[in-house]
Amino acid sequence: MSKIFLIICVLLTSFACKPKTDAATPNNENSIKVFVPEFNADSAFQYTANQVAFGPRVPNTQAHVNCGNYFVEEFKRFGAQVIEQEATLYTYNKQAIQAKNIIASFNPENKNRVLLCAHWDSRPFADEDPDPANHRTPIDGANDGAGACGALLEIARQIGIQQPKIGIDIVLFDAEDWGAPRFEKNYDGGWCLGSEYWAKNPHIPNYTAKYGILLDMVSARGAKFYKELYSLSYAKNIVNKVWETAHILGYDSFFINQNGGAIVDDHLEVIKHRGIPCINIIQYDPNTKKGFADYWHTINDTMDEVSKETLKAAGQTVLHVIYNEK
Repeated sequence: MSKIFLIICVLLTSFACKPKTDAATPNNENSIKVFVPEFNADSAFQYTANQVAFGPRVPNTQAHVNCGNYFVEEFKRFGAQVIEQEATLYTYNKQAIQAKNIIASFNPENKNRVLLCAHWDSRPFADEDPDPANHRTPIDGANDGAGACGALLEIARQIGIQQPKIGIDIVLFDAEDWGAPRFEKNYDGGWCLGSEYWAKNPHIPNYTAKYGILLDMVSARGAKFYKELYSLSYAKNIVNKVWETAHILGYDSFFINQNGGAIVDDHLEVIKHRGIPCINIIQYDPNTKKGFADYWHTINDTMDEVSKETLKAAGQTVLHVIYNEK
C-alpha cells in the first residue's frame, strides 16, 4: 500500500440495517431482481493462502515468477481470456525489475465493461516493523496484496460459472509496493509502477471501462473501509453505489459511511492516464493514530491476520455490484 498525502476525517451519520439476501439494484424500488452468485469465503481464503505459500512475491524472485504463473493458470481455468503484460520497470533508486501485469477478460466482445483490480506483488521491505533488523526483509503481504487477489480469483471463478450481463476485466497490477522505504532518506516515490505502466500502455489500444473498483487490503480481521477521498472526488456515484450495496447486504460494520483519507494507490493511475472513474476499497481507519493496522508493512502481515468474514463482505459486495450493472 502506498503513502498517504492527505488525511481528512469527516464524521457522517451511520445507518443500521438488517442483512438481506436478495440481489436488487440499490435505490430502485422497481428494480428487477437478478441472479448473484454466492461468494465462497473458504475458496477466497485458500486462494490467498496459496499465494502466501510461494513466499514474498517480490519482482526479480522465483516466488514472484511462480505466483504469476499460478494466476495465469487459474484465470484460464475459469475461462478468461488472459494477457500477460511484461515490462522492465525502474524503482525509486533506478533498480531494474521484471514486472508483469496480468489481465483476465470475461465476455471480451461486450463494450459495456467494468474493471476490477488489485496489486499482486508484496513489499520487499518491512520498513514499518518495530525491529530495525527486519526493515530490509520482504513481507508475506497476506492482507496487503494476497487477500485482494484471493477475492478477485473467487470472483473470477464465479464469473466463469455464470457471467453477468456486462464484460469484466480483472487486472492484477505488479510493482505497486516498491515505494521508497522509510530508511531511505534520500529517495521518495516509486509506488504503483505496474498500474502506471498499464494505464499508459493498456492491453487493448484505447481501452476504457464504465468504471473501476480497486481492492487493497480487504481481508484482515476487523477491517473497516471508509470512503477514500480521491475516489469521492473522481467517482462519487460509484462509491455511493458500492457502499449502498454493502448497506443492503448488512455489511455496515465493514463499509463505514464516513469519509476517510486520500490515499495514493493504483486507482489514481487508472484515473489520471485512462480517464476511467475508479474507486478504492481499502482498509484504512482515520480514527487511529497510524491509520493502517499495526502489522502493515511488517513481517507480521501473515495468514494469521486474514479473515474469511472480511473476504466475504468485500467479495459479496463487489459481486452484487457487477451482477446488477446494466
